[in-house]
Amino acid sequence: MATLEDPIEIGGVTVPNRLYRAPLLECAGNGPDAVDTLIDDLEPAAESGVGLICQGATIVRGNGGCAAPGMTRVHDPDFVARLSRLTDRIHGHGSRIVIQLEHGGLRSMETWHAEYRDEHPDLEQLAVSEPPWQLQLLDRVGFLECDPHVLTTAEVYDLAADFGRAAARAIDAGYDGIHLAGANMGIVQQFLSPFYNRRDDEFGGSPAARLEFLAVVHDEIRERAGDVPLLAKVPAETPAPPAPVVRRKLSLSDGVEIARRLEKIGYDAVVPVQTSVTWDMSIVRGAYPERAWNNEALRDAYDAAFGGATRRRLVALANRMQSLQYNFESAWNEDFCRRVREQVSIPVLAEGGIRGREEMDRLLGSSADAPPACDMVGLARPFYAEPKLGARLLDAASGEDRPRVVCESCNNCTVPQVTGAPGICRTPDVLRKRGELERAGAYERPEQ
Repeated sequence: MATLEDPIEIGGVTVPNRLYRAPLLECAGNGPDAVDTLIDDLEPAAESGVGLICQGATIVRGNGGCAAPGMTRVHDPDFVARLSRLTDRIHGHGSRIVIQLEHGGLRSMETWHAEYRDEHPDLEQLAVSEPPWQLQLLDRVGFLECDPHVLTTAEVYDLAADFGRAAARAIDAGYDGIHLAGANMGIVQQFLSPFYNRRDDEFGGSPAARLEFLAVVHDEIRERAGDVPLLAKVPAETPAPPAPVVRRKLSLSDGVEIARRLEKIGYDAVVPVQTSVTWDMSIVRGAYPERAWNNEALRDAYDAAFGGATRRRLVALANRMQSLQYNFESAWNEDFCRRVREQVSIPVLAEGGIRGREEMDRLLGSSADAPPACDMVGLARPFYAEPKLGARLLDAASGEDRPRVVCESCNNCTVPQVTGAPGICRTPDVLRKRGELERAGAYERPEQ
């Protein structure tokens, strides 16, 4: 039985323990301070002992494709080369770092961010197929703008090559592996999902054909970056609305089959995630972020993003309703991860609602209460609240018995990111608890 402190091998690379910082939006962009911002965001986790750092979704092209403001692009070789300062800092603490590659497709800002559309009138979304009728309806009533360029077969191969080129630059800059954003409603999920993918070429039709994009991306990365660890998120669209609103979506069984096929293709690890077919709270479950929506300093920025005060209020209302539908559930991907792990021999990484050492031990099977559901456990939003969280969760000086995070899953950290605001904890009670822990030395590691 594995423990959180045990090392694990992914694609020939040894990770010193089984705790990872799951991908988050760092809001670093590509400006002159971008590398320093990434170091400030990611190094504390490595310093606290976290074995694997997953840098959040980075865009493989120089134009379009950003799902939110402040996302970093990795199309420029000179910029990516400067990221070696980041990877050196992470390695200096004995941790490993992978970079998550992404393109938003129909989820891009070109679709939903009103001010961004006005500033970039000639920028088209990329789409796997013509948008589903549900998105076209939202376009007609003015909430989205869906007038995409549907990728030709040749352009799909070009996009896969861009993933390969970005991966090669990242590996040259010292990253230990590549993580594909396959379950955050970006273009990879759009290829996998029958909700989006209605192509009639080799990239659509059957479930195997819908997986072909990931097969080509795999080959491009292997050819350009070598035999490096390659991870991918795997979606099951179980939280999506039921029929008749959404008739075609990925079931849990479909997700298990995708993971099984990815192992055969040559992927080195998978991250099973239950997610909807559109961008909602299914991957950030928790409370309605009332503090974030009532933030007067951000109100104008919300209006700019959503296209005015009325739409801002309607989006906030939808957010409130989703918080009831997707209320917080501990380790909500556990069953999916366990089903996948029964079918594959590569490492399975679990994330989503994991909030304490007791849950981690159960998921890893170290408590002997149930078979392991996964081989590594990851947390995302809790690192906004506690950047050095690893020191508390791993065997360290804190002395806590089965410690839990102070994060309340209130989402006051995530909603402001639609304006380009940084991902930080904004909840006073949580910040007070972190301060108490800091004063008590909970984030000090024994060797320090």
